[in-house]
Amino acid sequence: MIKTADVREWRDRKVVDREGHKIGVLEAVYVDTTTDEPAMATVRTGLPTRHRLLFVPLDEATAGPDYLKVPYAKSLVGKAPSIGTDDILPAGQEAAIFQHYGLAYQPGAAGERQLARR
Repeated sequence: MIKTADVREWRDRKVVDREGHKIGVLEAVYVDTTTDEPAMATVRTGLPTRHRLLFVPLDEATAGPDYLKVPYAKSLVGKAPSIGTDDILPAGQEAAIFQHYGLAYQPGAAGERQLARR
């Protein structure tokens, strides 16, 4: 598992899929608010004038010297919910991200968000 202390080192690393195909560049890391452990990352993709940020889970991700490898296919990540590079993740969109990857979504007892950007 990747440690929270390493988060600052990940920004601007290449993000590659399980086959080593480049998906994009790591923009930000979102932690699970209940554990404070890395849960999702946003990956900057697209043309220089039309970037968008795709969400990808960090479970089973591995860090290399200049890349972060996620265990998902590039095609799946490419269809994931996204936001603009200057946008924030709306609370109502969190569940859709987890659903896209077939993961359970569990908001806090009082409806708190599950993800927080670091």
